[in-house]
Amino acid sequence: MGTEMEDEIKRWTARRKSALVMELLQGKRTLAEASRSYDLPPSEIETWIDEAKGGMENALRTNPLDIREHYEKQIKQLQEAYGEAMLELRARKKLRPCWARTRSDRDDPPRTA
Repeated sequence: MGTEMEDEIKRWTARRKSALVMELLQGKRTLAEASRSYDLPPSEIETWIDEAKGGMENALRTNPLDIREHYEKQIKQLQEAYGEAMLELRARKKLRPCWARTRSDRDDPPRTA
C-alpha cells in the first residue's frame, strides 16, 4: 500500500479502506495478512469489501441509484425482515405447547393489569 499505509494507522479513512480493498481484490494481499498487519478483525475487512462491491455495482448501472435512494431501499428491506422476524417470534410464543411451559408458569396466579 505504499508508505502512507505502512505507518501506524490511527483512523481508517475511505481512501485507506479503498486502497486496502483494492489490494485484496487484486490478490496482492490476503485477508489474513491484512488482518494481522493492521490488527483488524477479518469480519470488518469483509464488510468493507462487501460495501465496495455494492458501491461498484451501483456505479456500473445504466441508471445508478442515488445514494440516499440506495440506503432508503436497504432500510426498507431491513425493516421488512425485522417485521417478519417479530411476527414469527409472536407466533411461536402463542403456539408454544402447554407441556413446554415451566411448572412455575402453571403455578403462578394470573397477572392483573
